[in-house]
Amino acid sequence: MSASSRAKRNIERQLVADIQHVVVLMLENRSFDNLLGTFTASTPGFNGLKGAESNRIGNQVYRARSDLPGGGSYTIPTPDPGESYIDITQQLFFPREWRDAAAPAMGGFANNYAIQPPSDGFHDPQAVMHAYTEAQVPVLHQLAKAFAVSDQWFSSAPCQTWPNRFFAHTGTCYGIVNNKDFFGASQEPFRRPSIFRALERAGLPWRVYFHDFPQSLLLADILDVAGSHYHAFSQFLVDCEAGVLPAYSFIEPNYFANVFTGTPPNDQHPPHDIRHGEKLIADVYNAVRASACWEKTLLIITYDEHGGCYDHVPPPRAMPPGDGRMAPDGFAFDAYGVRVPAVVVSPWVRAGSVLSPLNGGRYPFDHTSLIRTVREAFGIASALTERDAAAPSVLPYLRLDAPSNHGPAAVASRGAQPTRAQMRDLGNAPPNALLKALGAAAERLDSGFRTIERDAAQVEETVAQIGTRAVAQVKAFLSRL
Repeated sequence: MSASSRAKRNIERQLVADIQHVVVLMLENRSFDNLLGTFTASTPGFNGLKGAESNRIGNQVYRARSDLPGGGSYTIPTPDPGESYIDITQQLFFPREWRDAAAPAMGGFANNYAIQPPSDGFHDPQAVMHAYTEAQVPVLHQLAKAFAVSDQWFSSAPCQTWPNRFFAHTGTCYGIVNNKDFFGASQEPFRRPSIFRALERAGLPWRVYFHDFPQSLLLADILDVAGSHYHAFSQFLVDCEAGVLPAYSFIEPNYFANVFTGTPPNDQHPPHDIRHGEKLIADVYNAVRASACWEKTLLIITYDEHGGCYDHVPPPRAMPPGDGRMAPDGFAFDAYGVRVPAVVVSPWVRAGSVLSPLNGGRYPFDHTSLIRTVREAFGIASALTERDAAAPSVLPYLRLDAPSNHGPAAVASRGAQPTRAQMRDLGNAPPNALLKALGAAAERLDSGFRTIERDAAQVEETVAQIGTRAVAQVKAFLSRL
């Protein structure tokens, strides 16, 4: 898009900011209250934790708090909470069924955690109510203060990782509510038009920068061009330094522990050490901030879903995608999932802003706001679904008259490098449900998406074994494209 046409577009939309680069970093499985509930906002009305929020199991009350025994740990909650569709409906509506409740009571997180299978350790209900402090997640809090935070950004559906990531890329999850439902589904790989294809058709450059397994490779819509658009995260740092970021950059974290390189997972998926994710956030921000692209860049940091971690804000009703697909229990995807952290970084945004829909907008932010924002930034008229057509864009919040909010020149993280013994333990650990699903998906990549005998639930290997194989299969797949 030429400078003149971009200026014309901005005038038509009454926008000042000249955004030529949108960068999205999507991490894993943390609720808003878990990471930003203790955030101290300078703007009145910020919807964080006030101190009275709680869940109850019988007569026992579990409060959302940060001063827990072992509260200095960076791996709470351990073990991993429940995050399936059934788990989430219990977390939202317990002790009632969702069909019988007018609105979620947000009272079932502690109970759902307590009843998880004991095979992977003791599930202390208080752990899932934990809220990290600014001292524990300084990078996320510092960027939220220096730029903007949204306390009204919800995951797109009360579902697991893949359905929510499909929403972020395509505006729908096409009726899929759990990762495992992907296996054997008629639409495997996921066959819906994506924002990447829309950019491709508009002649606009885009890239996915990844560490080990790029989950967006599950989109059949882009497989024919993936070879030239998928790059290692190290290339993102190079592109920032060279000032050649594409129109849209989507960054995927490291999901597996790589015992050979000593690289820990930095996706912040429980129970992974959140400090490694903090380092990734810092690396992304520092690279963008030092880039010649800085003054024309919008960076959005968010999380695909809450991962079973407590949040006190009931998800509101949502615009259904309009594809006619329903969950097996009749859920029409007309409600959002749990609230997740979202930090918006740009020299065009006022420091300390708290973003909520303008003019009493009908819908809050969700992951389809990423699609809406990219479409508005680059003049792509057609929505992918009715959901992203109704979603609010981030662009109207870039209100400064000039790119004058430069924030910190750099931020420092506290991401400690694991010892060799710690890496060995990470690699030898049994994989969580997401890592099993990623391993099974990698095999489908390698086999041209033919059906294979074993599915995610049948994989009985360590994190290191699955990760090593998955990385090799992704490399082989991309090299053939």
